[in-house]
Amino acid sequence: MLLVVAAFIVAFVLLLYMISPLISPKPLKLNGAHVVVTGGSSGIGKGIAIECYRQGAFITLVARDEEKLLRAKKEVEKYAINDKQVVLCVSVDVSSDYTQVENVIKQAQEKLGPVDMLINCAGTAISAKFEEMEVERFKELMELNYLGSVYPTRAVITTMKERRMGRIMFVSSQAGQIGLFGYTAYSPSKFALRGLAEALQMEIKPYNIYVTVAFPPDTDTPLLAEENKSKPLETKLISETSGVWQPDQVAKILVKDVVQGNFNSSVGPDGYMLSALTCGMSPVTSITEGLQQIVTMGLFRTIALFYLGSFDSIVRRCMIQREQSKAADKRE
Repeated sequence: MLLVVAAFIVAFVLLLYMISPLISPKPLKLNGAHVVVTGGSSGIGKGIAIECYRQGAFITLVARDEEKLLRAKKEVEKYAINDKQVVLCVSVDVSSDYTQVENVIKQAQEKLGPVDMLINCAGTAISAKFEEMEVERFKELMELNYLGSVYPTRAVITTMKERRMGRIMFVSSQAGQIGLFGYTAYSPSKFALRGLAEALQMEIKPYNIYVTVAFPPDTDTPLLAEENKSKPLETKLISETSGVWQPDQVAKILVKDVVQGNFNSSVGPDGYMLSALTCGMSPVTSITEGLQQIVTMGLFRTIALFYLGSFDSIVRRCMIQREQSKAADKRE
């Protein structure tokens, strides 16, 4: 009887594996596609632009710093695979004025054609204790990390729906899956992207437009280097448990997922576990993906409890060390 049950389970899994490609979206061909990358002058955004360009895409780089944009343009152009490819630079703050963002997107489409894929990578990170964070910072992060993705997406969505095709990626963070010490301003702005992505995907899926929300880990970028200058000790110690990735490694994974139309894009074993744990009611791209989440949930939750215990221990140790240091200073 056990053998029959086991055989049935194996057959069921194989069936799911075989039919899952039939319900998965058709991959987007990057050769000749117009890809817009916000935050494309450095870090993960620039890495994504390079990865798309080396696959034949036309690129529009969007960022605030014009000098950085021009440097990024020269770097991206080194990876051309044909003479027709173009890299267009647009200097604009994607979080300040929607009308301005809409106008520059229209200009980009007039030069390079309709946007086939939008990568929302503009953002920043600030870490500090809640009571030490300047109140203005909460608004600043929400505007750049959230509205800075809403505005470009709003600017391309109508044309994508008319053409009944497109890809949109929101680059969140692993701190957009789990709230961590020091990220009381940053985490909410990244969590918000997940809610936007889920709601938007339900609206535009009938138009053959697929949304991807990416949760990259700490990545070796100028943004991380700047953040580390003022990062609380607790945040540093917790972040060190997962290591640091290189931008090109992250970019390859993210581009692969957005091209495939996967809703979730994670990096590394920790990223895969976090995505499975926090999947909730998020869309799945295949039956196989859903089955994997069901099977691994219990195990991953057990592992996560150990992680959470470790993080709490780090916070307590740091608090005790500070209190002891203060007491020693008073005695002196």
